[in-house]
Amino acid sequence: MRVLVVGATGQIGQKLVHILSNTTEHTPIAMVRKEEQAQKYAAAGVETVFADLEGPVDDLVSAIKDSDAIVFTAGSGGSTGHDKTLLIDLDGAVKVMEAAEKAEVKRFVMVSALQAHNRESWNEQIKPYYVAKHYADKMLQASSLNYTIIRPGLLLNEKGTGKIQPGLNLDRGSISREDVAHLISEVLSAENTYRFAFDVISGNVKIEDAVKNIK
Repeated sequence: MRVLVVGATGQIGQKLVHILSNTTEHTPIAMVRKEEQAQKYAAAGVETVFADLEGPVDDLVSAIKDSDAIVFTAGSGGSTGHDKTLLIDLDGAVKVMEAAEKAEVKRFVMVSALQAHNRESWNEQIKPYYVAKHYADKMLQASSLNYTIIRPGLLLNEKGTGKIQPGLNLDRGSISREDVAHLISEVLSAENTYRFAFDVISGNVKIEDAVKNIK
């Protein structure tokens, strides 16, 4: 499966590209905006495409058309303003969904945020981010795409444990970015996760086993 990673220069995206590069089942394609980013991935033997989430949908269609699946793990980052949160985390995500439908690429994995579906649990300090994630997820659920929405807890840079706790409505918790990347790689071909959304934090179940039991 050729997997377009949107957000390939981010922390989860970089880990995911590395993981997919070392599988026989998947081939990553890194979506980048800058030539130096493409050169870095080219040196690692990773295919790249150029596209900008703030650009036209048709440009995204061109970037997507040769893929079998899309992973959206892009984000505006904590150092930007609310305007970028809207443009990247919400509108950028919706543009990619529209482009996927136009390109007839049905498989779509979204990295969201823990409890994004539940307004009562949103962190007030980053409420605009939760608003963006909430409505991007709703747009994806209303689409024709075979989506999986992963809602991870607080993201950590610790080494992954390989074990998680998925659920539909989890309390606060954390998870390593490495484990999120491994989880994404596992759900890509898992049809039982199609058109399904779930929270996830660190836990005691091996990622592979957890994915098999999601339904």
